[in-house]
Amino acid sequence: MGTILDISAVDMAFPTPKGEFIALQDVNLKIAKGEFISLIGHSGCGKSTVLNIVAGLHQATRGGVILNGCEVREPGPERAVVFQNHSLLPWLTAYENVELAVKTVFGRRKSRTEIREWVEHNLSLVHMDHAMHKRPDEISGGMKQRVGIARALAMQPDVLLMDEPFGALDALTRAHLQDRLMDIQQTLNNTVIMITHDVDEAVLLSDRIVMMTNGPAATIGEVLDIPLARPRDRLALAEDPEYVHLRSEVLRFLYEKQRKVEGINAGKASDRAGGKRKSVAA
Repeated sequence: MGTILDISAVDMAFPTPKGEFIALQDVNLKIAKGEFISLIGHSGCGKSTVLNIVAGLHQATRGGVILNGCEVREPGPERAVVFQNHSLLPWLTAYENVELAVKTVFGRRKSRTEIREWVEHNLSLVHMDHAMHKRPDEISGGMKQRVGIARALAMQPDVLLMDEPFGALDALTRAHLQDRLMDIQQTLNNTVIMITHDVDEAVLLSDRIVMMTNGPAATIGEVLDIPLARPRDRLALAEDPEYVHLRSEVLRFLYEKQRKVEGINAGKASDRAGGKRKSVAA
């Protein structure tokens, strides 16, 4: 498979009252069409910053992103984002929320009948066709997130960007949506980049797991291939030695990096305390 997305030598710095904060440093990643990539790491490691740069919401301080041979400089319909918060318009029904996105992207290319059929098709993909005429306050959190996914898929993006899309859901709903996402991705062959803090979710869904080092100046520490055959059955994988090994590899990386940072922070605290004692003694 050829490369569809190339994140090349990306640095990201943000101005602060205390000076420049280096969030990312030398991030490099090539992603093939149809790959499912998970970004994982501790809070503050720059996962969302990477996603926002790919989405065109941030411009990298150095380096850049190439999608289908074109530099990413701003948001575009070839990249759809699903956030942890469903971000649905509360005064519109599920159908109307998806329809709005479809009209924005395809309004001049699809007839009214084609738009209606396309909206209904994408709602059926996420099993929300039965509640398409309900407003967000009339459906559950998991159902809202399904509508958000349907809205993103309806734009037919080259890359689907997901920022902890199931993080606010209960465990059972989360599992159902993970399974549905696997089915959809296998059917449509979408390229997906997903941020997650859930190790099991990352191993279950991904072709590769990109593990970020702790910030500041975060970068890609390791990339772990997930060679588990598809389709994947979560119950069967729970006792699969390869799944257990891959899960352990991710935990090892996260634990070792966190321990290193805690050691550095403890050392800095000790140095500050030592400096105060010297000042008092003087």
